[in-house]
Amino acid sequence: MAGTGKNRVLTFDVGGSHAAAAVCRDAGFCLGPVVSAHHDAIQSSAGFIDLLAALGSEAAGGFDGGIAATLAVPGPFDLEAGISRMRHKLPYLYGVDLRPALAARFGCEAREVKFLNDANAYLLGEMGAGAARGFDRAAGLTLGTGIGSAFAVGGQVVTEGRGVPKDGEIWNSPYESGIVEDFVSARAITSAYVRRTGKIRTPAELAASAPEDPAARDAFAELGAHLGQVIGTVLAAFAAEVVVLGGGIAHAAQWFLPAVRARLPEKAPELRISELMDRAALVGCGVAWFGSLNGTPRTGAGAISPGPL
Repeated sequence: MAGTGKNRVLTFDVGGSHAAAAVCRDAGFCLGPVVSAHHDAIQSSAGFIDLLAALGSEAAGGFDGGIAATLAVPGPFDLEAGISRMRHKLPYLYGVDLRPALAARFGCEAREVKFLNDANAYLLGEMGAGAARGFDRAAGLTLGTGIGSAFAVGGQVVTEGRGVPKDGEIWNSPYESGIVEDFVSARAITSAYVRRTGKIRTPAELAASAPEDPAARDAFAELGAHLGQVIGTVLAAFAAEVVVLGGGIAHAAQWFLPAVRARLPEKAPELRISELMDRAALVGCGVAWFGSLNGTPRTGAGAISPGPL
């Protein structure tokens, strides 16, 4: 049974520890209530598919008549085939053909289940209904366990071209004595705090204690200084008009943003914090889906499975 209701699509944001789902409608990429659950205890692909089906059913109010879906997923992932190539997380999904299994649960055709890189989904969401609206050249950075990146030109996500690093990823770009992710990530903040105090704290704990803890503020400032340098060097050739910062660490922007701005060159792109935050990837899945329906796909090569509708 083909998915019905072309004015809506079921969207998913699949993370390393939890998954979220919502229904996105075409008019203004309006997002319905978001439902989410942790999947730490799941140890099989069948259990994971059951979780996504349960979340999707709750978000959509059931699958009567069927509904198409787009999923934002971390890499490595064969987006066109719908097969995970991840070994470092969700290892039970490695090599599993998710498209037909999910289509059967959602009541739609297999070609109506699409996959999108999570960083690209985040930037698409911000371009469609968030902080990057109206900009021709935009970059998005997601700050969390690592650093995700995405680049867009003329409303389309691109993974190659002027100033775009290989596959659109900067996490492994050479920087100082290592790579970018060594200095801009959750572990970088934790390490900075350990060097100052000998104590191990998560970024969330440090954000909560920052008002009373100078060492926590210094750890965030150190991250901000590196992030500003990365934007001014690693991203310089792309010549973005705007850089949007998202991800879990972006919730603590007040503690690192001044240090970022202090390190930016004079002719730096406009710097904005995500407007959609945790909803950005979900909205981005809707942007990608509806863009492909109306014949003006807003994703570039490798961003979303380009199968026919």
